[in-house]
Amino acid sequence: MTRFALQRLLAALVVLLVLSVVVYALFYLLPGDPARLACGPKCSADQVDQVRTQLGLDSPAYAQYLHFLHGLVAGTDVSTGVGTEHCAAPCLGFSYQSGEQVTSLLAERLPATASLSLGAMVLWLVIGVGSGLLSALRHGGLSERLLTTLTLAGNAVPVFIIGILLMLLFVSVLGWLPFPSYVPLTEDPEQWAWNLLLPWLSLAILESAKYARLTRSSMLETLAEDHVRTLRAYGVRERSVIGRHALRGALPSVIALSALDLGTMFGGAVLTESLFGIPGLGKSLVDSVSTEDLPVVVGLVLVTGFFVVLANALADVLYAVADRRVVLA
Repeated sequence: MTRFALQRLLAALVVLLVLSVVVYALFYLLPGDPARLACGPKCSADQVDQVRTQLGLDSPAYAQYLHFLHGLVAGTDVSTGVGTEHCAAPCLGFSYQSGEQVTSLLAERLPATASLSLGAMVLWLVIGVGSGLLSALRHGGLSERLLTTLTLAGNAVPVFIIGILLMLLFVSVLGWLPFPSYVPLTEDPEQWAWNLLLPWLSLAILESAKYARLTRSSMLETLAEDHVRTLRAYGVRERSVIGRHALRGALPSVIALSALDLGTMFGGAVLTESLFGIPGLGKSLVDSVSTEDLPVVVGLVLVTGFFVVLANALADVLYAVADRRVVLA
């Protein structure tokens, strides 16, 4: 198991290195002028050239990338025009708009996105896996058809429509919940949960539809396998057959999808954060794109990629825990 985990970690590091090359090439080396964006539209040609020199953008492409990679791994000193400022690793540069280190800016926004993502994941797994399991066990019955209809409807409605409807119902009509306003967990845990309940539900309703269908199909496939029929023939209790054998065999596909969804969401649930005014990475992405704040955009893309790769590496390890045949293969 240790060897398997180390192999997956090494593969993740290679993927992250390739990702850094691709992201840097897309944003800094393709046609466009990062120096013009950093300096602003009113800068003269001489001022733009000066900024280009300060940022090291007049160096060869490979030298620019190596400097960028060195900043990510070990930090770097960045010229400010009147001196130099140290940017600690992982250095993603400085925001063109605020002048803050991108790493610090993203670190401030990450707790809000983490709160949204993890809470929503718990709900969509409980709802999705639970309804998918029930559909598989009631295969051909009225409850299966009802749950299938609900999951299809949930998957078809965009998240911002779900969010608006939930706010109209629970905030405006019933008055059961306050209008969402993000409160940090460290300040008031109760208000943190109440204010995130609607965003959690919005994402959970949308995402749980996928997990319900996936769990149902995986469970039906597993229940039809020979070893499950053999267990039932030997009189093993149905609860044990479902919980210890059938459900465990259906978990790998759920784990894979969870890793991808959680990693992507950690990069920022753009629509949900914008709709509910959550100051997370998704809202930061919208703001930085609208203001052409290139270092922040690059940082957010790298952070999203990092979490996707990390989540998939952890998913591989969980595969091995759920099914030892993965390690042996």
